[in-house]
Amino acid sequence: MDATAKDGTHLPTAQPPTANAMRRALRRARDGVALDATEAAVLLQARGEDLRDLCASAARVRDAGLEAAGRPGVITYSKSVFIPLTRLCRDKCHYCTFATVPGKLRRAGHGMYMSPDEVLAVARRGAELGCKEALITLGDKPEDRWPEAREWLDAHGYDDTIAYVRAMSIRILEETGLLPHLNPGVLSWTDFQRLKPVSASMGMMLETTATRLWSEPGGPHHGSPDKEPAVRLRVLEDAGRSSVPFTSGLLIGIGETYEERAESLFALRRVSRAYHGIQELILQNFRAKPDTAMRGMPDAELDELVATVAVARHLMGPAACLQAPPNLVDGEYERLIEAGIDDWGGVSPLTPDHVNPERPWPQIDRLAERSAAAGFELRERLAVYPEYVLRGEPWLDPRVLPHVRALADPETGLARPDAVVQGRPWQEPEDLPASYGRTDLHATIDTEGRTGDRRADFEDVYGDWEVLREQVLAEGAPERLAGDLREALAVAADDPAGLTDDQALALFHADGPALDALCRIADDVRRDAVGDDVTYCVTRNINFTNVCYTGCRFCAFAQRRTDADAYTLSLQQVADRAAQAWEVGATEVCMQGGIHPDLPGTAYFDIARAVKERVPGIHVHAFSPMEVVNGATRTGLSIRDWLQQAKEAGLDTIPGTAAEILDDEVRWVLTKGKLPAATWVEVVTTAHELGIRSSSTMMYGHVDTPRHWLGHLRLLAEIQQRSLEHNSTGGFTEFVTLPFIHTNAPVYLAGIARPGPTARDNRAVVAMARLLLHPHIPNIQTSWVKLGAEGAAEMLRSGANDLGGTLMEETISRMAGSAYGSYKSVRDLQAIAEAAGRPHRQRTTTYGEVPAERRAAALASDGHLPELLPVLD
Repeated sequence: MDATAKDGTHLPTAQPPTANAMRRALRRARDGVALDATEAAVLLQARGEDLRDLCASAARVRDAGLEAAGRPGVITYSKSVFIPLTRLCRDKCHYCTFATVPGKLRRAGHGMYMSPDEVLAVARRGAELGCKEALITLGDKPEDRWPEAREWLDAHGYDDTIAYVRAMSIRILEETGLLPHLNPGVLSWTDFQRLKPVSASMGMMLETTATRLWSEPGGPHHGSPDKEPAVRLRVLEDAGRSSVPFTSGLLIGIGETYEERAESLFALRRVSRAYHGIQELILQNFRAKPDTAMRGMPDAELDELVATVAVARHLMGPAACLQAPPNLVDGEYERLIEAGIDDWGGVSPLTPDHVNPERPWPQIDRLAERSAAAGFELRERLAVYPEYVLRGEPWLDPRVLPHVRALADPETGLARPDAVVQGRPWQEPEDLPASYGRTDLHATIDTEGRTGDRRADFEDVYGDWEVLREQVLAEGAPERLAGDLREALAVAADDPAGLTDDQALALFHADGPALDALCRIADDVRRDAVGDDVTYCVTRNINFTNVCYTGCRFCAFAQRRTDADAYTLSLQQVADRAAQAWEVGATEVCMQGGIHPDLPGTAYFDIARAVKERVPGIHVHAFSPMEVVNGATRTGLSIRDWLQQAKEAGLDTIPGTAAEILDDEVRWVLTKGKLPAATWVEVVTTAHELGIRSSSTMMYGHVDTPRHWLGHLRLLAEIQQRSLEHNSTGGFTEFVTLPFIHTNAPVYLAGIARPGPTARDNRAVVAMARLLLHPHIPNIQTSWVKLGAEGAAEMLRSGANDLGGTLMEETISRMAGSAYGSYKSVRDLQAIAEAAGRPHRQRTTTYGEVPAERRAAALASDGHLPELLPVLD
């Protein structure tokens, strides 16, 4: 039965647990046995002696964690200022007094946003008082609801609210020295890339996973698009993928049941285990406020909060940091300490709690006294928790790291009591990092190999392997479909575009004579579409750095900057390698690199420009969609504007790599921090609109299934169809099949991925790519690097018509364990075509005719460097 508040809000109640259920759950908590959701819901109802028992075991868990962290008996807080950048919001939470409307702001003499002078005045005064954190809080996307917000942003030169948050964060860092902790609400993956370089940490309360409180009329979150639990959980995951130290938590007592509260804690635990990025959990008790729709709702009782803290401690474990706001508990500090908290959150000597303005912060001295009375020493921390300060990269961006280190104790990661809070320069690096490391890797990978089979931070950089393993096992093996192969083959032969999804899936599983028939059909379609010529390009790969912290679990190329195989090339070295390639007949350089933390967003322009200045006639095929997004977010440009500037600097086409499988279900297994599928699509479609064509790719044979292959190819065909409506040549120049190389891939070494595709898989994927992309993408490329000469020849008999390039230096697949070398000569490629019984022809990047002079140069050198040696400084 539900109770009802004065305003009509339903207050779900539950039958109290039986004494046996409570005793059993308490015993399991005391014994340190993992609790399930049912037991957690029981313990959330502990009261009296049961609650004291629960708190005692929770406190022991907390104390063990503090001991392990090297700060036994310490409870922390952050000395902060609260900056409400804007109180406008597109949401309508029924308990909120923070959000307001433009008319009220005008009547009070306020702008739609705090002005830069207002923001900096608060931050400077905070610095004078010894504060080290600037808590920037604001409503969600106010410009989407309020025209006045949009007008303010336009008048002040900001594309959106996030751009203003970024700009003010930089000014706070530079002019005051405070560390921004950002609470801008729901963020996209791209938003995280924009804000991480200007903040020490970020946060957003989950509040609850009870969807009904959002979806049902009268619920506290009804009418608030940003309060949908699935959306908020996605934000938490994107924060983890982006290696952002992130604060989250629950708001208890807003109408959720004990079971729903327990489910919310388990959801937070799942995210925390997967990414290790939740730096603290806030457990906040609901307090009813006048002039809100929920003013008649009873406050969450203190026992509710205490029980929630204790259960959260048991579920989250000893390493978790738990906080309860001290201004919301009427001085009952000891009870929260007894329940297992280890942090009081941000406490300001200057600004009020703008979310709960009726509840002033306690004096820090008073908080210290009460903590000491409970046996704890109060110590100041920074906005970012000590564990992340000590870890450094990738959790702290190099542009913020100096600001953090200036205030942090290098031994403990806590705030230095004697630290001088003052502004320090924040700036993007102006140039490519200096050349260093194993710059001869492109040559010695074939002779000396890699130093080890994995990078030094294997256990940390990719997230939690055990959680990932559980996720993949839960998804199960791919289902083999017993569709009518004969009918599907007939449709494939007569009208490939008419294949239904069920027919296509049946063909993806074809084997034996059916597979042979499928490949013959695909080869016939290939002949009709592009003829018999096997094409190839004389090109050089230039991977200008392999330093990367993105955490792609399939990638064996990426290294930490301190790893033995790490390297970065200078601009001169990049240009020298392009010049060498031109001398031996190349028409193209393909340039990609890791997401180096020190790489400025303009470095990509510099690389393209340096190559074009040295070799004006060479085609610059460069920068994956991931690199495009990285460049755009670092420069503060939109993807469109960044691509336009790259084009002006000399970029001709972009590789369609970083696609892997365009299904986020698979992507978030393959990579921790790479761009989502939708962002990949946005980059390539924007490039196509600007006249920058691209290749398209699919990496398969890891944790994917034929259903994922089908969805990927359908999406590429759809993108190309849209491009063809605006441009007769379309956006994609070709589709490249990329079989997964497993040998040194982290996701394989961790026992999660299978050891690459089978020979059957390779034939089926090439054949089906030919059929499903026909007639939209006429060129299907196979990879000699991954399959070898015999394998590539077999793919040419299965629907492929292109061999890719000579490469001259191929490092990425070789680092992963490919056994087929780092380059092929022109003659080598021609021999593969001849083995397939086909003529061969050199092509340009966009499949045009190669000038006679280039063909002659390539034939004279056989398309490879006379000596594959490192370029000297």
